[in-house]
Amino acid sequence: MPVIEKHLDKEKYEEVKKIFTAYLENKGLRKTSERYAILEEIYSRTGHFDVEELYAGMKEQGLQVSRATVYNTLDLLVEHGLVSKHQFGRNLAQYEKSYGYRQHDHVICTECHKVVEFCDPRIHGIQTMVGELLNFHILHHSLNLYGVCGDCRAKAAARSLAE
Repeated sequence: MPVIEKHLDKEKYEEVKKIFTAYLENKGLRKTSERYAILEEIYSRTGHFDVEELYAGMKEQGLQVSRATVYNTLDLLVEHGLVSKHQFGRNLAQYEKSYGYRQHDHVICTECHKVVEFCDPRIHGIQTMVGELLNFHILHHSLNLYGVCGDCRAKAAARSLAE
């Protein structure tokens, strides 16, 4: 299992927790310690993760949470915009925290499935121009570029030389 880099911004987490609490109250849903443990685990992580990584990480810490609770809580967090869900060309959904984080885009390796984030202000300019041109108020966008990373290209070249 890969090493998970973690750091919890306590101020941001408290803000997200208040938003999530208000959302649960508004929907008439229970405010459980498991849901808050999942929220804290997500907001202490950096980068993307899948459900199994999240679940396994919580189990490793001795946290008592079911897979069903992880799935259901993720659905609530995505529904309310506190977590983003991505399909990077595989059947495996990837998630990342989204509240208070800058808009960014992704480059995905089709060989090893590494995901690299990037931000280019020209994309925001294009988004604004297209919105004005087509009379749309653009709320957000998603841009994923697919290719083969340098590491995978080097491995393929090494295999070719060996043959």
